[in-house]
This record gives sequence, structure tokens and C-alpha cells, in this order.
Amino acid sequence: MILFGTLLNAAAILLCGAFALATQRRPSVRLQTAIKGVLGVLTIIIGLRLTVSNFNGGWTHIGKQLLIILLSLSLGRLLGRSLRLQKGSNRLGKYAKRKIEEATKHPRFTDGFITASLLFCVAPLAFLGAIQDGLSNNWQALAIKAVMDGLTTVAFISTFGWSVIAAVVPVVAFQGTITLAARYLAEHMLGLDLIGAINATSGLLVFCVGLVVLDLKKIELTDYLPSVVVAPFIAWLWPPW
Repeated sequence: MILFGTLLNAAAILLCGAFALATQRRPSVRLQTAIKGVLGVLTIIIGLRLTVSNFNGGWTHIGKQLLIILLSLSLGRLLGRSLRLQKGSNRLGKYAKRKIEEATKHPRFTDGFITASLLFCVAPLAFLGAIQDGLSNNWQALAIKAVMDGLTTVAFISTFGWSVIAAVVPVVAFQGTITLAARYLAEHMLGLDLIGAINATSGLLVFCVGLVVLDLKKIELTDYLPSVVVAPFIAWLWPPW
């Protein structure tokens, strides 16, 4: 089903928001920590599975594929740093944090809507998961993000009120557009070899997201996002799939 991952993400925001409004309850810190740990492990498994499942051929062939992924990550990071993607993401994060602090004194509808929209849409999984959903109907990464966004919604309701739920609109628009664009490219422009390169690279980035969630490694993930665009070009020039 097209856009299944994004629709699942939207449903999590709506249902968790409705629950928080109806009960005015927030999950305990202990429960949030436990869920975070489970989500981190699942993210690592999903990322590795996606990468490994796109390897094929003998060991020499797999070695070439792995080399292309690493080259894509290196060049993608250089491109991301030149575009200052991580710095831009950090500025948005600081802006959202400032809005949260201001809302404790004078909450406004726009504060909750903008803050939640930024946090939901600039997350690396929003981009990576939407691409995977569009290229190969792989919605697992967006399912992980759905749970994360649902917990964030519950936590934010007490501060911003129902305006957090309204952030579901930009989430659907942003992720849905990426998914539909990826689906169009997969059907009309990209061959299975180039799709394999994109999926294998994005899978490794999803794996890195899991490391960040578990606080095992600090990685400037946003700078690496251009890697999924670089990967098909390298695979086209030096076809390993």
C-alpha cells in the first residue's frame, strides 16, 4: 500500500494525541527509557537487515558493493557539510527548544504546531523512511518513527495542548511527497541496481540512527543524508549490483 508508512506515522500522532488529551497522563520516565531502548535495538536491526538484504553475488562482488556504500557516505558527508545541513538542523532544534521554554509561560497555538512540525519533519528517519517506503514499500523505519512521534506527542500535549496534533498535516505532506517522488523514480527512472544502492546506503544510515537513539555514538546524521543521492550515481558509474 502506497504511503502506508506515512499514514501509520500520522495515525500514531493522532491516536497518541487524543489519548493524552483525554487522560492528561504522561508515560513515566522509566517507561520512556525502556521504550527508547527497544526502539533503538529495532532500528539497528532494521537498518542492518535492509543493508545486508541488498547485497548479492560473491564475496568480491559484496566487497565492491560495500566499498561503494562507504564512498557514498564519505562524499555525502562532504556534500552535507558544505551545505551546512547539520548546523541548520541544530539551529532548528535550538529554536524548538526555545519555543518549548516560552510555552511554559505563554503557550500559543503556533508554538506547538511549529515546534512539533520541526521535530517530526527534520528527523533523519522522516527522510530515510519515506525514501524506503517509496522505493521498495519498506515501511519499518517509519513504523519506528511513528512510535517516537507518538511518545513526543504525548509529552508535548501538556505544554502546547492540541496544537501538537495539527503537526500531522506537514508530516503527511513532507513524508508523502518524498515517498511519491521516490516511487515515481523507482518506476520510471531507476533500475533495480540503483535502487539497491540507495537502499543499502540508507539502511546503514538507519543503523546509525539506532546508535544515536541508544546513546552509543554521537553522529552528525543530517550531514550524511545526501549519501542516498550520491549512491545511485556511483553505482551507475561503477555498477556492482
